[in-house]
Formats: sequence, C-alpha cells, structure tokens
Amino acid sequence: MYSIILAAGWPIWPLLLASIIAVALIIERLVVLRRSRVLPPGLLQRVVAEYRQGNINENVVATLEAQSPLGRVLGAGLRNIGSSREVMRESIEETGSLVAHDLERYLTTLGTIASISPLMGLFGTVVGMIEIFGSQTAAGSNPLQLAHGISVALYNTGFGLVIAIPGMIFWRHFRALVNSFVLEMQQQAVRLVEVLQGARKA
Repeated sequence: MYSIILAAGWPIWPLLLASIIAVALIIERLVVLRRSRVLPPGLLQRVVAEYRQGNINENVVATLEAQSPLGRVLGAGLRNIGSSREVMRESIEETGSLVAHDLERYLTTLGTIASISPLMGLFGTVVGMIEIFGSQTAAGSNPLQLAHGISVALYNTGFGLVIAIPGMIFWRHFRALVNSFVLEMQQQAVRLVEVLQGARKA
C-alpha cells in the first residue's frame, strides 16, 4: 500500500485525507441514523398512554425529549397542551425543522467529498501528464520519469473514483433515510396533535 502511495505522488495526499474524512462521516452517520434511535418503536403509543393517565409533567417531557429525535418532536406538542391547534402545530414544526437539520448533519460534507474526489483525481492526472511531457528531451525520453508520470496519472484517477463512488452511494442513502424519518415524524406528530385536541382517540 505504501508503495502505491509513493508511486501516486504528492497529489494522492489530499485524496487520502478526503477518504479518511468520508469513512469517518459514513461510520458516524450509520451509528446516528439507526431507526431504533431516531424513531423508537411504540413511542407515540406510550406518550398517548401517559397523557391519558395524566402523568405528563415537566420531568416526563424533558426525559422524552432527551431520548430521541422523535421524542423532541412529540415533546414540543406536549409542552403546548391547552394551546390552540395552530400554536401546537407551529411549535412542532419549529422543533421538527431543528431535528431535521440535526439528522442532516455532515451530509453536505459527505456529498461535497463525493463530488470533488473525481476532480481531485483529475488534478493528479494532469500532474502526471505534465511529468510525462517533462520526460521528453532532445536526447529522447527518460523511462523512469515517464513511468512515474503514468503512475501518478492512473493512480490518482482510480483513487478519486474509489472515494467518489461509495461516497455518493452513502450520501444518497442517508438523504433518503432522513427524508423517510422526517415524513414518519410528521405523521406521528399529527396523530399526537389530534389526540391532544380530542379529535382522535388513539
């Protein structure tokens, strides 16, 4: 591996840094965006049961909000019990926007890395081509410099694609996952509002 890095020349170092950052972001998002963590199963039903038993208080709401992103959204509704439907929905929408922003954290960085990695590889290709042309002299070409230029050009192009392809796949996967989470949280929040306003029994 080290010999490949040496053969690829100095343009490979920014690509290596980008790959390390991309892997770290993918692992972090895989941990954070687990369905059981974002949308704990049965949470809405437990909240409705606590509400019907009259057990909703500041401590219960604070605990609910600290447990999960869905808990934060539902907690915003519980904090406005007694308010009008419009006030309750506005509070939930504000909290939902903050939760969606938190769920999308680092996705822009991951998408940027996936987009620019081929360009960084192309830059390495250009550097390699410059070395190839630089190997041409009046006396002929320098085989060692020619081989090194070809290595720089090909390794950087390949490494840029190796970073970009999985990076783009995970970026699109995480975006779709966040969108599905936000949609499901909206649906559960609407159900909670209807229960709190007496328009729905369960």
